[in-house]
Amino acid sequence: MLPPLKALPVFEAVARLNSFSRAATELNVSQSAISHQIRVLEDYLGESLFQRQGRYLALTQEGKNYLDVVSSSLSHIARASNQIRGEEDTKIRIAVYSSFAVCWLMPRLSDLQHKHPNLDITITMTHGSPELSDKTADCFITTDTEKRGFEYQLLYKETLFPVCSHAFYEQIKNTLNVTSDELSKRLKDEPELLENFPLITSNGIYNEYTEDWRSWFLERGIPLSNNIKFHKFSHLILAYEAAKYSLGIALVNDYMFSDKDTHSALVRLPSHRIYTNDHFFFSYKTSRRNETAIKALKQWILNEASSLNTLA
Repeated sequence: MLPPLKALPVFEAVARLNSFSRAATELNVSQSAISHQIRVLEDYLGESLFQRQGRYLALTQEGKNYLDVVSSSLSHIARASNQIRGEEDTKIRIAVYSSFAVCWLMPRLSDLQHKHPNLDITITMTHGSPELSDKTADCFITTDTEKRGFEYQLLYKETLFPVCSHAFYEQIKNTLNVTSDELSKRLKDEPELLENFPLITSNGIYNEYTEDWRSWFLERGIPLSNNIKFHKFSHLILAYEAAKYSLGIALVNDYMFSDKDTHSALVRLPSHRIYTNDHFFFSYKTSRRNETAIKALKQWILNEASSLNTLA
């Protein structure tokens, strides 16, 4: 048996706006009408959907679970109705890791706009893995492949390699008294030479400072020295910026640094790279795979990302 259908968009609005009064304004009804519909729905379900303490309003656990289903269902109904009416939905929201958004997606948005001028895209940056849910976004860049009902298109298998600024690169050559060709040969044979220079570490990937460099050295059977000077940053973007401003040598990945970018502020040092355990995917609900906006964005991102794994 279906619940009282008039109450569902009211519940979604209150939950999304976290306010009875703002929901009333959006739906152009009185606040008492909003309260009545929520009470009708709670009576039908036999559960409280909101916790109310004075001005404080929050979803209960039952409310959170119910919102995910209701929000998704209402979105499906709206999109299906628009398609029948011949109204193509070009609005799309994508949730992206902050480093991926800033370093890879932003520089390419003008190309996306040129190729898909009608696409109305909203970008949300996330520090950790975004919650795969319609209430978060329509599609995602994620390393999480555990959510049922979603499709995943592989974009990139993450690797890390050392980079530094052009000025710091010259400092390395001068300190070691070598040419660029000689430095290339020596670093391939003796990666431990980097222990003589400040190294930049972040804890965003390995969740612990210096573990990125420990893994890099161990790839060549070299234990991490206790004498290395480290600059520590909480995020890979900060490590990238620190390297750009000549604080030392950082480990970055392909989407933050392109060998084809002749204007890059960083120089890739001629040495080995390591694979992390992270694979990046473009993800979206399987039930939404035929939507015009998702199909357009997916094809564009896959085309743009095709060069990432060719750099290894």
